[in-house]
Amino acid sequence: DCIVEVYGFRRARLVIWLGFVMNLLFVMVLQLAIILPGAESWQHQSSLENICGSAPRILGASFLAFVCGSMINAYVMSRMKIASAGKHFSLRAIASTLLGEGADSVIFFPLAFGGILHASEIISLIIAQTLLKTTYETAILPITIYAVKRLKKIERTDTYDTGISYKWW
Repeated sequence: DCIVEVYGFRRARLVIWLGFVMNLLFVMVLQLAIILPGAESWQHQSSLENICGSAPRILGASFLAFVCGSMINAYVMSRMKIASAGKHFSLRAIASTLLGEGADSVIFFPLAFGGILHASEIISLIIAQTLLKTTYETAILPITIYAVKRLKKIERTDTYDTGISYKWW
């Protein structure tokens, strides 16, 4: 929300993709650590594999959900800023989070746990995660508002995304 509000959708898109690449790099390094043999005294390889060797299904669901949810959040924030002429930041932040995190949850839980958990449990998880993340956004809103005001002042910018492409790449 802060990045979209101050720098615009294009900068947020770059940060989202950088976050995706960094997560992917971390998972690759973690998988390499699991594959490489440990020291002779290391007795916990199976524990390391159980804890850190997340199933590809969960990682794929997580990556897809992250990109989709983040892009939807940024898009909604950007479009609402234009529609409101930059007013109602709090409403924009909460609404974009609700939609972005809702999309994240709707994508992640069925892909990660479909066929493992009952549909009713997945629906409960989707609702709970969306509400928890939106509640968190609401709780830290005073800090977010302060950060946005400070960034706009320091950077001397307040981007409105008129005439840009909302493509994801």
